[in-house]
Amino acid sequence: MSPRHVPASVTELARVGLLSTLPGETLAKLADRMQRDEVAAGTVVIREGEPGDRFFVLLSGIAAVSQTSLGGRRVLRAGEYFGEVALAMGVPRTATVTAMTPCLVASCDEATFEELVRPLFADD
Repeated sequence: MSPRHVPASVTELARVGLLSTLPGETLAKLADRMQRDEVAAGTVVIREGEPGDRFFVLLSGIAAVSQTSLGGRRVLRAGEYFGEVALAMGVPRTATVTAMTPCLVASCDEATFEELVRPLFADD
């Protein structure tokens, strides 16, 4: 992942179903705080059992979700998100997410997740 901070764009985040309901000002604040990273195919983005400190949105590419006990679980495509369970529940990562193709992800830290994203899960 690249070390420089390149924020995500409002347009990119507005395409994510979960985030599309956010007011424009909130979405702009989130976009500014989300870091974009290019991930090579085969790279593990998050690993099951490790502490979770970031929330991720897949902007482009395809990634696989797997669990040690259950094997492959599903495929993530652009516009989907991951990493929320560990942050919302305060538990280690519940799955491993591996890039199947070159991917572009946007991620934010736990404080940003708590302030801007977690309220979206309140109805679930």
